[in-house]
This record gives sequence, structure tokens and C-alpha cells, in this order.
Amino acid sequence: MAAATPAAGQAPVYASEALVPLSVTPGLLESNLTNLTSVSAAIRAALGQVQPRTKSVTVVVPDSSARVFVLDFDTLPARPDEALPVLRFRLRKSVPFDVEQAGVSYQVLSEGSSRLETQWKVLAAVIPGPVLAEYESAVRSAGYEPGVVLPASLAVLAALSGMDSQEAILIANLGARALTTSIVAGNDLLLYRTVELPEDPEAMKGEVQRAIAVSAAFFEDRLQVRPHRVLYSGVLSVQEFAELVDDPALAIGEVVPRPETGVVSTMGLHSVAAVTGALAGTN
Repeated sequence: MAAATPAAGQAPVYASEALVPLSVTPGLLESNLTNLTSVSAAIRAALGQVQPRTKSVTVVVPDSSARVFVLDFDTLPARPDEALPVLRFRLRKSVPFDVEQAGVSYQVLSEGSSRLETQWKVLAAVIPGPVLAEYESAVRSAGYEPGVVLPASLAVLAALSGMDSQEAILIANLGARALTTSIVAGNDLLLYRTVELPEDPEAMKGEVQRAIAVSAAFFEDRLQVRPHRVLYSGVLSVQEFAELVDDPALAIGEVVPRPETGVVSTMGLHSVAAVTGALAGTN
């Protein structure tokens, strides 16, 4: 799926292009693009329909291809070239791949201090070097230049940036092989949790229900109130996801409603939240 704004201030244009089955198999330890030619052709076709204003594009990758952490530090260098080695050292024991060769990015969520200590809260994303190179190669083969690379659920969270409400929100993003749940309260990220999903439909349904239940319990523990809704995005329709969750106490809504204008191709069931968030981060 692709999206672009034809000109500054204009509404986004959306397009979707089908992939050859199994041409993308997201993961950390294996090749992700089993048919790079097909993936590049789909990228070229989708972007050609929305005609971005620049050849440099934001790339949204599946959650299974990266790992995201919320980390606390007593101190962190202000300069990125000094902070990144600290982050790589901290992440070394948390991921099953070579952090020194991985792509790492971070954002300081908050910095607080007292008479005794300074506390930094940092959002860090890490993707294996060979996996990052694959996705970047596919984009370049399509005739574009990869700029920012975002895991899908971080892109979805960026789509919430226009909301004025400080209400805590439980968000669920369903990919082909993983479910990520997040809790956002104002500008604070309280939870970011990705679980890999089994292929068997009944086992997958059970894993989705457990993940939502765990996140709802964490929500209640931290905020002393049960969540009453989940904002959803992903590869199924919102109705199908509500049937998977099967919890009458939770209202399931969409992070971003399906666009009524600017759609230039058949969109299928996929949510537009990730590409909308990617646009929000570049505008």
C-alpha cells in the first residue's frame, strides 16, 4: 500500500498493489523478500499511482522484521553519535542478531530529574542489517530512495498524532504474522508489545485474545480503570478483528477510517493507518 500528498496541504492519495503470494515472509533471522522482483514491481506500481513529490520515500516494514523497546536510562548523551553506542550495548542481549550491524533509531519520550537522579525514557527500534538492506534494495530497484524505515505499528502510532485527546488509548495492529498492542496516554507510551502468531486459525484466535487480555490487564494496572475500547488497524476488516477478539466489553474502532476520497485503486481489507502515519511523520 502507498500514500502521498500531491501538494502541500492537499488530501492524501492512496493506492494498493497485490503481491505474489509468499513473496514477503517477515522475520528477524531469515530472508524477508523471497521474490524481490515482484516486491519491487508492486512498489513501483503503487507509488506510480500516487506520484509522490520526491523520490525519497518512507518505508513501512512488518512488525515481525524489527523489534521495538521502551527503555529507561539514568543518563543518555545528547548527541546521537554518542547515544547510539549506548543503545546498541543495551540492546545486545535483547535481540537474537548482531546489533552492531543492525539499523538502530531512537526517540526520547521523556526526561525527568530529581535531586538524586535523571531518568530518560527512550523508544528504540532495531532491525537486522541484512533485513534492512533487503527492503532498501527493493525500494531502490523500484526507482525510489528509502528514507525513514518504520515498523508498521510505530507508523500506526504516528497516525494518532493529530488527536487532541489526552485519554489513554489501547491500540492493536494486526499483521500477517504478528499482533502488536500499544497503550498511549497523551505523549507517553506505556506499552508496546509484539507477539508472533501461529498459522493455525484457532490457535491464532486464542493468541489474539490472550494478547488483548494481557494488554487490557496492564492498562487497568497502570491506569486503575478498564479500557472500554480498542483502536484497530491491520490486515483484516474491523468487523473481522472484533469477531476474533470476541469481548463484548471492548468496542473495536479504527485508528484511521477508510478514506472516502483519494483512492485510486482497489484497497482490499488492509487498514490505511500505517501509511497515514508515515505521511504524518514526513509532513
